[in-house]
Amino acid sequence: MHSGLPAAIAYFSPEFGITAALPQYSGGLGILAGDHLKAASDLGVPLLGVGLLYRHGYFRQSLSREGWQQEHYPLLDPNELPLTHLCEADGRPVRVTLTLPGGRPLSARVWQAQVGRVPLLLLDSDLEENGPGERDVTDRLYGGGSEHRLRQEMLLGIGGVRAVRAYCRLTGHAEPEVFHTNEGHAGFQGLERIRELVADGADFDAAHEAVRAGTVFTTHTPVPAGIDRFDRELVARHFGDDAELPGIEAERILALGMETYPGGEPGLFNMAVMGLRLAQRANGVSILHGRVSREMFAGLWPGFDPEEVPITSVTNGVHAPTWTAPEVARLGARQFGHLPDGELWELRRTLRKRLIAEVRRQLYDSWRQRGAGTAELGWIDGVLDPDVLTIGFARRVPSYKRLTLMLRDRDRLTRLLLHPERPVQIVVAGKAHPADEGGKRLVQELVRFADDPRVRHRLVFLPDYGMGMAQRLYPGCDVWLNNPLRPLEACGTSGMKAALNGGLNLSVLDGWWDEWYDPDFGWAIPTADGEAVDETRRDDLEAAALYDLLERRVAPCFYDRGPEGLPGRWIGMVRRTLTTLGPRVLADRMVREYVDRLYVPAARSHRALDPSAAAGLATWKARLRAAWPGVAVDHVEAQPTPPSPGGAAELGSLLSLRVWVRLGGLDPADVAVQAVAGRVDDADRITDATHVPLAPASDPDAEGRLRYEGTLALDRTGPFGYTVRVLPVHRLLAHPAEAGLIAVPSRTTSEAAGVLMR
Repeated sequence: MHSGLPAAIAYFSPEFGITAALPQYSGGLGILAGDHLKAASDLGVPLLGVGLLYRHGYFRQSLSREGWQQEHYPLLDPNELPLTHLCEADGRPVRVTLTLPGGRPLSARVWQAQVGRVPLLLLDSDLEENGPGERDVTDRLYGGGSEHRLRQEMLLGIGGVRAVRAYCRLTGHAEPEVFHTNEGHAGFQGLERIRELVADGADFDAAHEAVRAGTVFTTHTPVPAGIDRFDRELVARHFGDDAELPGIEAERILALGMETYPGGEPGLFNMAVMGLRLAQRANGVSILHGRVSREMFAGLWPGFDPEEVPITSVTNGVHAPTWTAPEVARLGARQFGHLPDGELWELRRTLRKRLIAEVRRQLYDSWRQRGAGTAELGWIDGVLDPDVLTIGFARRVPSYKRLTLMLRDRDRLTRLLLHPERPVQIVVAGKAHPADEGGKRLVQELVRFADDPRVRHRLVFLPDYGMGMAQRLYPGCDVWLNNPLRPLEACGTSGMKAALNGGLNLSVLDGWWDEWYDPDFGWAIPTADGEAVDETRRDDLEAAALYDLLERRVAPCFYDRGPEGLPGRWIGMVRRTLTTLGPRVLADRMVREYVDRLYVPAARSHRALDPSAAAGLATWKARLRAAWPGVAVDHVEAQPTPPSPGGAAELGSLLSLRVWVRLGGLDPADVAVQAVAGRVDDADRITDATHVPLAPASDPDAEGRLRYEGTLALDRTGPFGYTVRVLPVHRLLAHPAEAGLIAVPSRTTSEAAGVLMR
């Protein structure tokens, strides 16, 4: 796969969607984690998954007669699941133990699932030796209050590392060189690895550097509200000499999660902030989400523009064998380029018919659970039509995903559903979080509309959305609908799964659709964002745009039949989706990008940061931070060639720079002095910047200043400007902004560094 591949990668996630038979997921985060493991297995990437085994999993959903979501938590018996115990050499099950406040033990056993070639370790606290509170730590996914969640995340991170160590000791599996944290929930794994190094004699700062070098952190949320934040005192109580991680000062731990940026709350411990401080490499899950994440976390790197914040992006992908219908998989992407239109259209109709049969069965079961008698349900036999344009919408139900946007103008939606020549039919599914009353109201609103006898044969809501339902839903839908509030959908992989089966996407330009939208693959719903548009007005405008697209473009394209009764334009879009878009959305592509751009560089850094190098880097950073207040850009001179008598430089001329810099006792080898040049926007900020190194050109003068020189080529028209800056440099830094230190000209010094051309 790659010559520099790590010996092993430990992949931590709070949930894993592997199979419907192992319900340990709530939504996209877990499904993504499951697909990541499967693709790693397919490619031979030495991944080792780490999670928790929730005795009740995530909830099962049903509906009351009034359409209100009801939750059920069936007890799972691990002995009836595809799991085995991780056992010591003498056959005793492995125990992982944490210490809770007051010295109380929290023990967990380790279950093992095999995901192809990838082992998945799941920790389970439901043990008789635990007290009642400790037994319930792994009771259910995303349940309980703050303290419950904190203990779950301690068990996942700290206990997870201990489980990995036990697994490697017992099986001979290579120790991980890279630790990948899938969202902030597992961030405590970095603290446990610091503790291990401190126990071996390292000081905290050197251990921190060594751990950072081999850690990758993936953020999945584009909104601060989606991040776990705990009361500072609650966290402090769980660490220290009578709790977990003795020997490490609680204040050092608390500092890692402190919101030190403007607007941050000093009384809270932020798991994503800790995740970023414990990882040398971080990424969002689409290009747009990477940009949003850089803006959201820019306060952790003061002085740097958001585009320079060290958070990259790897766009999510989906595991084709899991999500592709067998008929589609047998043909393969290459054959779709040659399959006759008639056969491709018949394949789509076959998948639609299968979905309709499944919908009728599930709808019947749902109505029986809601209390309806058999005699009331004859209408279900006529629900949906195998020759009608079928739209799918299925996902979790937080408010930003806008489950009910389609209901904004009910009369207009009804006309679309019942159109005499070009009707549409919609299949909807989704769960609201048990504590989200607003989300439950959205579900009820949708269900009540779907219960209306006028439209219930054209719009259905299926309760208990999960992997099993999804695997039948994606292939059978002609169009996959996604209408979140942009840019709040980090990636949104459901539309990818539809595309693998020839489904076209109808979506707001958010997440992955923002970077891969093409008229050959579907339609973009215009967004009405902007400061002048309030939320209600925005929903009205975007719903109207959705109706317009369905009425004027999507439905006419589906029903526009040629001489042979086939929709030629539609079939062409299906074909191009399968042959061109399908290969892009694969989890294989995603995992290869993680290997090339994150895992291999992290392994390289891990190997370079041996104890001596880590101690040296920590010492250098301490010296750097102490000296940095004395680092300054003292004076800037610029001379255009040829000379520019009017004051504004001309296109094609050169600018000779001379910059006097104070280094505050640092060595010139500790810093880089750069000119930053580029277009200037309306707010006089430099955009689309290029960085030109300036070279030291003198010994220190009488005031201790060094002169740096260099040349800028003025090669762009329009407003163009420059500034200069000083950055720390070290061979073991992964990114210029990593140290979070920068020196730029003061307001008085910067008069010579400004706009050159208008």
